[in-house]
Amino acid sequence: MARFEHTVTVGALDRDWFEEATRAMLDLLGTSREGAGGAILLADGRAVDGLRLLKGRHLRPGARYGSGSEPVGAAGTEAPEAVPLSEATVLREWRPSRSIEVEHVLEEASFSVRTKIRLREPLTPGALELSLSGHNPRGGSLYRLSGRGRADPAAWWAAVDRPSSAPPAARPPVSGRAVHRLGRARLTITPRPADDGSWQVSVVLVARGRWLLRPVAAVALSLARRRVTRGFREAVDHAAEEWNTALAELTPLYGEALRAEIADALTEPAEPQPL
Repeated sequence: MARFEHTVTVGALDRDWFEEATRAMLDLLGTSREGAGGAILLADGRAVDGLRLLKGRHLRPGARYGSGSEPVGAAGTEAPEAVPLSEATVLREWRPSRSIEVEHVLEEASFSVRTKIRLREPLTPGALELSLSGHNPRGGSLYRLSGRGRADPAAWWAAVDRPSSAPPAARPPVSGRAVHRLGRARLTITPRPADDGSWQVSVVLVARGRWLLRPVAAVALSLARRRVTRGFREAVDHAAEEWNTALAELTPLYGEALRAEIADALTEPAEPQPL
């Protein structure tokens, strides 16, 4: 077994702001409609960037959405020998007062990944649940991976509302598990308040081999521990930096200004990330 842990300090998010932003997002999507060519239009007529209705009725169970771009290797592209890629998001449930569920499917000849996300009591919001399964259609059990995750906002707020001198919450508000034939991994995220009003967030990753491969996995993890530890810490630090940047840009906005910012984010093309 190998355990990796790293704690970062991030800015605290106001709960009322978080819930207002969630309601604004749901209202913008809930009042959207289908336009020409399957484009999804907000109430002001602007199209949601990178989203198109491919099949079914908008915001009805079974509606299938995609980016609208041609698959890799389709006729007329520069790489006709490439294997076509299929990617779509299917709406399984749209009841903002109770539950929203979407399923994302990514398929290629060499791999297939299916991800389901369910948000309970979206207007509050409640628990966010995720499940993932992936496999190589041409491979055996070594090419299969599954995972589950859960984030509980109520438990998160309860954890950060505790006195800073109190011990961390016994049950992590965010947790996830991944299972492969060769091993298992568990990730937990637990916040606690700092004396200056910020949050201290501890991220823990535990990995272990399965069955007769446990000794082999232990040796491999031992040899690579320094490199894995460095990569793990860098990933957590980067996530904290992204959080703090977004927090500084968005949280000063309320009401119509916040709603307008979310609408702009939905309709403006995303800027390419530097390599």
